[in-house]
Amino acid sequence: MSTRPDWLKVRIPSGENFFEVRRILRSHKLNTICEDAMCPNIAECWGKHRTATFMILGDICTRACAFCAVTSGKPTEYDLLEPARVAAAIADLKLRHAVITSVDRDDLSDGGAMIFAETVRQIRKLDGDVKVELLTPDFQGSLDSVRTIIDAKPDIFSHNIETVRRLYPMIRFKSDYTTSFGLLKAAKEMNSQIFIKTGIMLGLGEEKEEIVELLHHAADAGVEIFTIGQYLRPSVKHAEIKTYYHPDEFAELRDIGRGLGIRWVFSGPLVRSSYHAEDVFEQMKEVLATDFHPSGPVADME
Repeated sequence: MSTRPDWLKVRIPSGENFFEVRRILRSHKLNTICEDAMCPNIAECWGKHRTATFMILGDICTRACAFCAVTSGKPTEYDLLEPARVAAAIADLKLRHAVITSVDRDDLSDGGAMIFAETVRQIRKLDGDVKVELLTPDFQGSLDSVRTIIDAKPDIFSHNIETVRRLYPMIRFKSDYTTSFGLLKAAKEMNSQIFIKTGIMLGLGEEKEEIVELLHHAADAGVEIFTIGQYLRPSVKHAEIKTYYHPDEFAELRDIGRGLGIRWVFSGPLVRSSYHAEDVFEQMKEVLATDFHPSGPVADME
């Protein structure tokens, strides 16, 4: 693949805020997807906005997706006190919008759903005004696990589709495209007041018509928030980058998604599922405060 284009270059982490966020996270003995997944936006999110995406249930994943830098293997950690530590860190960081994700825990009967739900409860116990966004694994298709989480009433339930159906056997070989969309649809049916969110990466070899098909499926599943970003290869052991998409192509896909009825589509080279999550939620509230119309302003996040 050719040299990474200029629009994908990011700054090196530095500054007082960056190191303060890291200190707070270390003091509470917490993991973040920002570090474990080598997110390109860590300098901006930690250094400028003092935000981080918490990764619960340990730092070892039971799966080994071809795109992901998180360590895979046999997990050993299951910490019942972790939800309280996450809540305390959110309070220390003075976050108004918290994003919680996790490794896959196929070794647990509920996939870790109880810990997700307890994390929501602990956050609300300290501050009922904090908005909570949960980015979950697929729980091997368990709707009971989804119900456990929805009953805790997060503001946003998110599960990333990641790539098109054809590429699942190569990129997400322990996951299932139909199962993932089934979880999203079920979550919306369980509580229509909770926002449903998903996202994909581009550059793994997908075709445009496959992306459009996926957007159709997202709209049919009741997805209201959709993120589209460029896949960046964590190491030579991971899936190759087949294509670098131009910002104009991201804008085109954003417009297609909106045209299909997905309310908020955030599409750009460096967009990630939790990138500017609080800003996204604020934009959503502004739209909901007025009459929504499909031909209204198109959400943009680059």
